Amino acid sequence: MHELYAFLAGPAVWITFIIFVGGLLFRIAYLFGLSRERDRVFYNHMSAGWGFRSILHWLIPLGSVSLRTQPVFAIMFFLFHVCLFAVPLFLLAHNTLWQEAFGVSLWSMSESLADTLTMVFLATALFLLVRRLVRPEVRILTSPWDYTLLILTIMPFLTGFLAYRQIGPYEVMLILHILFGEMLLIIVPFSKLGHIVLFFFSRAFIGFEMGERRGARTW
Repeated sequence: MHELYAFLAGPAVWITFIIFVGGLLFRIAYLFGLSRERDRVFYNHMSAGWGFRSILHWLIPLGSVSLRTQPVFAIMFFLFHVCLFAVPLFLLAHNTLWQEAFGVSLWSMSESLADTLTMVFLATALFLLVRRLVRPEVRILTSPWDYTLLILTIMPFLTGFLAYRQIGPYEVMLILHILFGEMLLIIVPFSKLGHIVLFFFSRAFIGFEMGERRGARTW
C-alpha cells in the first residue's frame, strides 16, 4: 500500500501533468490549425472586445439570456464549476504536494472551507446527474460516456471527502482519491472535459462572428 501511494504521489504526478498539459497544448494547436484551414473567415473580423465580452457574460451567473431562462440550473452549474476549480487548486494538502513535486504552491484555503465547498460540489453534481436522467431533452443528448465523465469528475471529490472525514479505510480512500484525480486529469485533453480551456476559444470565436461581423450580442 505504501509503495502504491509513493508512486501515485511521486512519479505518477509528473506523468499525469505531462499528459494533461501536453495533451491540451496539442489539442489547441490541432484545432487552431484546423480552424485556419476551414474557417479562415473568422480571422478576418477578430475583435478582442467582442471576444472578451462573449466570454465574460458566459462566466457570470445569469449573465446570458439562455441561462436566465433556467436560473436554478444556471446557479447549480456555476457553483459546480467554481468548486470544481477552487478546491483542487487551493486545498492545503494539494499545495503541499505541488510544493514537493514542482517547487510551487498557491494560496491555500482552510480545511473547513474546502470541506464545505466539497459538499456543495457533491450536491450540485448530484443535481446535474439527476437532471440528465429526468429531463427528456437532456437525457436524449446524453451518452453513456457523458455519464462516465460526470462520475469520474465526482469521484476525486467523493473519495477525498470520505478520506478527510475518515469514513471507511483511510489509506484506501486516499489512494483512490489520488488515482481518480490523476485519471481525470489524463482524460481531460482527450474528452469533452477539454472545454475547461477550449471554452474560451469557442466563446471568443462566437463573439467575433456574432459581434464584430453581424453587430449582434452573443449572450
